[in-house]
This record gives sequence, structure tokens and C-alpha cells, in this order.
Amino acid sequence: MGKFSRMGHALYEGHVSIDFVGRRRIWYAISGLIVLVAASGLFFKGLNLGIEFEGGVEYTVSLPKSEVTQANVDKISKAIAATGIPEAKSPIVNTSGDKAIRAQTESMPNDDTDTVIAAIAKSVGVDAQSKISTQEVGASWGSQVRDRAITGLIVFLILVVLFIWAYFREWKMSVGAMVALAHDLIITVGVYALSGFEVTPATVTGVLTILGFSLYDTVVVFDKVRENTKNMQQSRKTYAELANLAINQTLVRSINTSIVALLPVAALLYVGIFQLGSGALKDLSLALFVGMAAGAYSSIFIATPLVAQLKSREKAISEQDARARARARRDADRYANVPAFTEDMPVGEPPAGFAVDPDAPDAPAEARGPFRAPTGGSQATGSGRVVPTPKSPVRESGSAKRNQPTRQPRSKRGK
Repeated sequence: MGKFSRMGHALYEGHVSIDFVGRRRIWYAISGLIVLVAASGLFFKGLNLGIEFEGGVEYTVSLPKSEVTQANVDKISKAIAATGIPEAKSPIVNTSGDKAIRAQTESMPNDDTDTVIAAIAKSVGVDAQSKISTQEVGASWGSQVRDRAITGLIVFLILVVLFIWAYFREWKMSVGAMVALAHDLIITVGVYALSGFEVTPATVTGVLTILGFSLYDTVVVFDKVRENTKNMQQSRKTYAELANLAINQTLVRSINTSIVALLPVAALLYVGIFQLGSGALKDLSLALFVGMAAGAYSSIFIATPLVAQLKSREKAISEQDARARARARRDADRYANVPAFTEDMPVGEPPAGFAVDPDAPDAPAEARGPFRAPTGGSQATGSGRVVPTPKSPVRESGSAKRNQPTRQPRSKRGK
């Protein structure tokens, strides 16, 4: 853990950096592939809607613990399909805990229901009256759950957009959060379609729950982005670099919270699948597990890189990025912008106050004559002082019999 803590500190301080924003095309491609697979499963295979949504008849067969096996599940499924009833040609049969097996069929008349009960009792050798119970469920209740879930989802998304826009004063962050939420929803629903898990009201509850978890992680990263870009005008980093720093600073926190949240959900999923067989616990835990994992991924690899990409198109941000890059180059090498001399460089006029040596072969005609020191107050390069204006031109001294230099900076003496 000490090494992991040091790594987290290095990420927070910027000494070690993972380029999430710069490699956003890779993350977009990975997410697009996952979403495409999930959407294809949803389109071609479809969701396995539970009896609460489609309606039907549920048969519960009470058996000793030793007889609640997959072999008896297969026997019951074959026996129901062998009745020849159209509504029972594709039954859903699975274990329900360790004391019962549950079978589901479409709605059918009472006479057909009695036929299915007799077939089940004969296949596993139980008394039809005392060991098999039936329950007929209408689809109206499931439709109400579906409609209310859709209404709640729409209201939730509207409130999220308004909250993020009001809190961050930035509509682009609302777009990034919405894209991340849509990413998580499609993946979660697609996993249900591909796995064949039954969609029940507990599934709807789990899907609505993961929206809050995904949004929470995204808002934490966005808040760090806002903190880093608050004084961007004095920074030597671009907006994308500051956003990438925010992701690295919150990376360890995101990993820790995701692991802490996923471990108990994974335990619930294991118990629901392998111990209880079926029920609300399994449906709820699968939605939570997939949604939390997708939410942790989208807040790091999708939401923030997308916001950085949208912000980089703003004129003010692009100009600030150009200034930040210039500052970075200047600090890296203060002489990087000094042009190198080449033979084909054009000959220009010397700057004001610059003396031209009249003895030079390429000196202009008007410069030939008595060589005078620079006039005017020119800055002394690198000294931080001003060259004083000479009071008179240089002339021969009667005592020294040589030209006396004017006052010059120490760096130019003797030249």
C-alpha cells in the first residue's frame, strides 16, 4: 500500500501523468466497440422481460434441497414444452433458492394450466395439490412500473442537466455528463440482453440507482477540473493538460471508491446466482455491478476528455492554450526563439541607435566616416541597466594618445 500511496501522490502532484485526454480517440474507440456489442445484443436478442412486465402464469414446485438441481430443472422444462400448449412452448424454468423450482409460461386458460401442473408433477414425482402452487400475473402492473421508470428517468436527466449547468456554469459539462450516463445505460441494458437475465422491477431499481453513482463520480472529476482551470491565465499548461491533471489527481480516489462499492455488490451477485438461484437480489445486484463498473470507466475515459475536446474549440481557450505553450517553450529554453543565421537571410536596416562599423566591407556609404558610439538610451542586454547618453563624441586624448571609451556595460567592455 505504501507504493500505491506514493504513486497516488506522484499522480496528484503531476510528477507522473497518464495521458487520458490526449489519447481520447483510443478510449472513444473502445467505448464505441463495447456500446456496439451491447446494442447489437439488445437489437438481435432482446430483453428477457419478466412475468411482471409481460404477464403469465408462475408455477412454484416445492422440493427437498437435494432435489433442487439442474437435472430437475431440465425435466420440468421439457415436460412443460411437451404438453403441446402454444403458450407453454418456451417456458422459463430456474431454481428459486434451495427449496423450490420456479417455472413461468404465458397466460393460458385454466384447463391448460391444470395440464401443465400435471406434467410438472409427473416429471419430478411430486403431489400436484400440495407441492405445486400457481400464481397468475397480469401485464398491467408491469406496464405501470415501466411507465413510471421512464418518467423518473426523464425527470432525473432534466434535473442533472440543470444542476450541472447551474453549479459549473458550463453547458459543455452537462453534455459530457449526459453522454457518460447514456454510455452506462446502454452497456447495462445490453449486458442484460446478452446474458439472458430476466428483467424484473428490481432490475429497474438497480438501473435507476447506477445513474446516481455514475453522476457522483463524474461531478467529482469536473469539480477538480474547475479548480485547476480557475487561474488558467497564469498557467503554463493548456486546458487539456489541466483537465488531464484533474483526472490523474482523482484517479486513486475513483479506483478506491469503485473497488469498495463493487466488492459487496459482487458478493450479492454471487449469492443471488449460485445460492438463491433467482429473485430480486440477483436482478438488482447485476444491474448495480455492471452500472458501477461502467460509471467508473465513463467518468474517467469519456466525460472529462469529451469536455476538454469541446472546450478546446472555444476561441478564448485556444488563444490561452497558445499563450500557455509559448510560456512553456520559453521556460524550457530561453533562447529557443532566437533565429539561427543562414546565408540567405535578407539584409535589413540596423535598429535605431545601433552603430555600423564603417570599415566593414558591406557597410552602406552613408555609414562611412567617423565611427561614433551609439546615441540614445538603449537597453544593456542582460544587465538590467540603461546605457547613459554620451555627452560628446569620442575624440583623441592628448594625454593617453588613444581613444577613450564611453561608459558601457561590463559585458561590452573591451569589445
